Amino acid sequence: MRTSILTVCLVAALTAAAGCSRDAAPAADSAKPAATPEAKVSDTAVAAADRDEHSYAQPDLVRIDDLALELKVDFAAKTLSGSATYTLDWTDPKAVQLVLDTRELKIEQVFGEAADGKWQELKFALADADKTLGSKLTIEAPQRNKRIRVAYATSPNASGLQWLEPSMTEGKKLPFMFSQSQQIHARSWVPLQDTPSVRFTYTAHVTGPKDAMVLMSADNDPKAARDGDYSFKMPQKIPSYLLAIAAGDLVFQPISNRSGVWAEPAMVKKAATEFADTEKMTETTEKLYGPYRWERYDILVLPPSFPYGGMENPRLTFATPTVIVGDKSLVSLVAHELAHSWSGNLVTFSSSKDGWLNEGFTSYVENRIVEALYGKERADMENVIGRNELAAEFKTIDPKLQALALKPGTLKDPDDASSATVYTKGAWFLQFLEQRYGRDVFDPFLRGYFDHFAFQSIPTEKFVEYAKANLLAKHPGKVSEAELDEWIYGPGIPKSAPATVSPRFDAVDAARKAWVDGGKLPDAAATAKWSTQEWVHFVEGMPEKLSVDQLKALDAAYKFTGTPNGEIAQRWYPLAVRSGYHAADAAIAAFLQKIGRRKLIMPTYEELVKTPEGLKLAEDTFAKAKPGYHPITTGSVEAAIAKAKAAPAAPAGQ
Repeated sequence: MRTSILTVCLVAALTAAAGCSRDAAPAADSAKPAATPEAKVSDTAVAAADRDEHSYAQPDLVRIDDLALELKVDFAAKTLSGSATYTLDWTDPKAVQLVLDTRELKIEQVFGEAADGKWQELKFALADADKTLGSKLTIEAPQRNKRIRVAYATSPNASGLQWLEPSMTEGKKLPFMFSQSQQIHARSWVPLQDTPSVRFTYTAHVTGPKDAMVLMSADNDPKAARDGDYSFKMPQKIPSYLLAIAAGDLVFQPISNRSGVWAEPAMVKKAATEFADTEKMTETTEKLYGPYRWERYDILVLPPSFPYGGMENPRLTFATPTVIVGDKSLVSLVAHELAHSWSGNLVTFSSSKDGWLNEGFTSYVENRIVEALYGKERADMENVIGRNELAAEFKTIDPKLQALALKPGTLKDPDDASSATVYTKGAWFLQFLEQRYGRDVFDPFLRGYFDHFAFQSIPTEKFVEYAKANLLAKHPGKVSEAELDEWIYGPGIPKSAPATVSPRFDAVDAARKAWVDGGKLPDAAATAKWSTQEWVHFVEGMPEKLSVDQLKALDAAYKFTGTPNGEIAQRWYPLAVRSGYHAADAAIAAFLQKIGRRKLIMPTYEELVKTPEGLKLAEDTFAKAKPGYHPITTGSVEAAIAKAKAAPAAPAGQ
């Protein structure tokens, strides 16, 4: 049983997994300083640090500077078709090929614009597909054309697109389509240099059915007419994983002059009410880290099949409806996606092995927003929940994945990164720096970091150089280089990690212990005031298994089975499965069929597949749910089922 009073011990437990050495990381060149001294290293070291092993692209030879899309949305065929035109910066005078990333794209023709403005057909070759990376598209450009155009169509099975029948949507009237480009799924709907190290501006002209509103990660007009013909512009340079599109029965509800919600008609008012604090969040972050640089910040609420909690597409966060529970208890998701407007979208990791530069920074900023708007108690509770999840994950994952900056070759598929590492360990590291230096020093440092590297993609090495020059050197004696390196390059959690305790969680722990030991349910007057975070902690701290009678008693008192709160459901249902509480089976099946968010459903699938009867329920449920799942979620569930079927299952009840 995990308790918040033991969070101090959690640091020690995690530290036990930490090593004392790290693999040497290559130094990296730094951008020209903004009134701050920084070390200089060779261009060779820069190239090594910036190289993206998950892309075929060769941005050291030629880079996409601007992308112009001409696309048609075809719901019947479940395809996007049209063309992508690239304005190119040929950085190597000897380069005569443009290499792009693709996945299951039908490449029809390729053209280059000659010096006289005429378009001529170019030769191209599409290589055999790699399971993870897709197919390399090599375009011969002996004239080093300033602009090149690729005519293409997507596959109905594109990994970065999901096509929903009307029955799978909230309104059940119109079909729906949305993208999920991160980590390397943009290449499944646009041939691109699909690496975060390349940033580009883009425009798009998209046509589709007149009754479908189309939106993109660009300048969506809240007053746009729904007429089947839409144009978009993104004037700030973004990496490919932030390219996004959606189409469906969508309407707009404003929150402030620069923020609002897009959603299906039945959801839009509820979502706008839940996300009413968005403008306050933006203003809070601006006071800490500088101006919001993307003009508008809108939120698109997707159908429940969206595989993630949220996606920080610039100007248009994609969000799951599972956080709309009526009490704003889960709106830290909005704080997180908004925070990406500084950490991730503005200053971006240059390859997936440095994912913590996006997610760790963002999780730290998210917690600061939550503290400012909802109080330190809530921020602390969310920290404890995250760190408990981190401790659980670190018991099972390879120590090589526990480092913030991964060694090249460690991450075979960027979708397989340790989320607990990049999110929670990354944020914990920044809290460590904050506590050592104090907010009066650390907040200006972080703001300076965002300003210094704005609209750049960088490796971990550049952050390390910046921190050594602007924290360690300017404030000696606070943090050593050895401590910095241990956090970034070592596994586990260092002994120097600051602990977080929560008095409210202590009360929850005491109530749970009284029930487990003596069967006395917590006082109703107390539980009536519990937040989602307290209920999550209550369930999460239960013994590995309970008796059926105990689960019945909890269900009778608190109605956990059938809860509309996904954060509670993702803890309750695995406990029910482990404990053989079959009264929850129907609700489990309904939950898994309705929700496609991987974080919420995978813990239940992973418990189900451990026994023959559970595996059958998982397979039967998945067969019904699969048409409404995103390809990313489908792959995760299929992998869990295949792994279970390949190994002997444990007998029921064990």
